[in-house]
Amino acid sequence: MERGSTLILKAAVFLIGLAVLALSIFGVPVIAKDAIEAFPDHWVYPIVIAMYAAAIPFYIALYQAFKLLGYIDKNEAFSELSVEALKKIKYCAIAISLLHAACLPFLFLIADEDDAPGLILFGMVIPVASIVIAVFAAVLQKLLKNAIDIKSENDLTV
Repeated sequence: MERGSTLILKAAVFLIGLAVLALSIFGVPVIAKDAIEAFPDHWVYPIVIAMYAAAIPFYIALYQAFKLLGYIDKNEAFSELSVEALKKIKYCAIAISLLHAACLPFLFLIADEDDAPGLILFGMVIPVASIVIAVFAAVLQKLLKNAIDIKSENDLTV
């Protein structure tokens, strides 16, 4: 496979990482400051902490996606390395989902105080999207593992 065949995907992964970094540096502090002023009951702090904590597995998953694209470039897509990368992406997605799901009770308290029931639905977007990504990674991991097993069985037959 050509070396630049996944260049657009690698650029997209890099730009997503930059966008989340910019949001973490510039966006979250402004939003947190406004939320803390509006809700001084300290319900905002766990949400902000979870948002920053979720950035760690997010960047680990992005790095694994970047490595997976590198494996595809080197024609090593059907290898145990790819299976391991997908496994790590799955675990990172589950971690992100759990961190954001842990914030839902605090979002409920804020929504109850502000009489904004839609806030809970907005807060469920990231956990649900992360679970979808985890399921997708698990399915790909299983399919890739089966393909590797079939390939090794065929290699032994010939």
